[in-house]
Amino acid sequence: MIKSLQCFFFAGLVLASCQQQHEKPEQPPNFLFVLVDDQSPFDLKTYDSNSILETPNIDRLVASGMVIESARHMGSMNGAVCTPSRHMIMTGRTLWHLPPSAEFQKNTDPHPFDAQTIGAVFNRAGYKTMRTCKKGNSYPGANKKFTVVRDASKREGSVEEGSAWHAKQVLDYLNDRESQQEKAPFFIYFGFSHPHDPRNGTPELLAKYGAVNHTDTTSLPPLNPRQPPLQENYLATHPFFHGHPQLRDEERVSGVWKRRDEQTVRNELGREYACSENIDIQLGKVMKKLEDMGELDNTYVIYTSDHGIAIGRHGLMGKQNLYEHTWRVPFIVRGPGIAAGQRAEGNIYLLDILPTVCELAGIEIPETVQGSSFKSVLTGEKNTIREVQYGVYCGGTKPGIRTVRKGNWKLIKYDMMDGEVQETQLFNLAENPQEYLAEHQRSHALQTNLVHDPNYAEKLKEMERLLLEQMITNNDPYRLWDQTTDIP
Repeated sequence: MIKSLQCFFFAGLVLASCQQQHEKPEQPPNFLFVLVDDQSPFDLKTYDSNSILETPNIDRLVASGMVIESARHMGSMNGAVCTPSRHMIMTGRTLWHLPPSAEFQKNTDPHPFDAQTIGAVFNRAGYKTMRTCKKGNSYPGANKKFTVVRDASKREGSVEEGSAWHAKQVLDYLNDRESQQEKAPFFIYFGFSHPHDPRNGTPELLAKYGAVNHTDTTSLPPLNPRQPPLQENYLATHPFFHGHPQLRDEERVSGVWKRRDEQTVRNELGREYACSENIDIQLGKVMKKLEDMGELDNTYVIYTSDHGIAIGRHGLMGKQNLYEHTWRVPFIVRGPGIAAGQRAEGNIYLLDILPTVCELAGIEIPETVQGSSFKSVLTGEKNTIREVQYGVYCGGTKPGIRTVRKGNWKLIKYDMMDGEVQETQLFNLAENPQEYLAEHQRSHALQTNLVHDPNYAEKLKEMERLLLEQMITNNDPYRLWDQTTDIP
């Protein structure tokens, strides 16, 4: 039954930092924006061929659309990384130009940005808008702008309390459109509460991946040959403290806690995969419904996550780091004008989504948007929309973690715990895509942190300067221990 559901996928995303008017298509396209919670791109076969996660519907989306290789969230100024990520998606604004998260969460008075977010923008353009997603760690002022809102946190393994609930909300909405013979185009925000912990999958899928919902703090979960193998960049512990004392994701997630042994990590990967395959199943139901309605060919489907996650990689468990498994997100798009079976580097941020969907729909991009449309990437005109990408984790002790990437080179810097942790990492991602450290004991000379290798001293200086440029450009309020106030 799991493999029998058919599915297809489509999507489009967005670019512009100033107000623009785009030519409207003769027939306005529909949008199905699919956002999952806590999924590394490397969980999916399309990003890691060694993954045992089965997602036949996402695979069909890959085959019929475009995979963006370098899609990233810009980062977070707090431990709940999903909060600023989702604000950036809704507003198209960069990290340091969002109102404070606490202001969003209080939601006592409307914020000026509320009226320039996805639901509001598409409502004004004559679209019918619908949203289902988790509650919390989001942007209430933007969420309620959707005409139909059916939000609830569903992280259990049952039909009523798991991912199937979110799919049912979308299916009910589409059935209503069909019965009412609604002709206006739609924008559906199809959000899931999984695979975010506690990762309570369905019994059938937990068994498939050899996992159990472990709750006994005095014992380890059993090893099972059906569990996913350890990731190639797994470590039993990170080589230095990540700078966020008593971080929930690293210390208090049920079934994991502070453990990083093989049995715990493989069991947790199994639970993650069980939840992710269920998402794929639910997505298949919605895709099949769109096909039956004759809406498929005119719908952009966008599949992504709010951020990645570690689950044992580099000895970490959560999303509060800037390694590739967590800074990058899966990003797959299928829709009108997007050639099948394509891959592009992209170099996009999640904040580029709003301007992109506006351009695809021929809608004026709000002046408040700071992101850039990547429609040109989706249509094959360009491979990337920017050369450099910058990332932040500033949720623990300050200033926190910063990263910058250009081409094959990536720099990560850590400045935490009142100066007790001051570390720099330099990676060549072409030769070291897993970001192996000395602790991984790889024999290849480039498969390690190259910060102390004299052969790359000039590259290190170049990347250090580039990071500071990006911090200044993006109005980062902090400076790291070895940075000057201005670019030297």
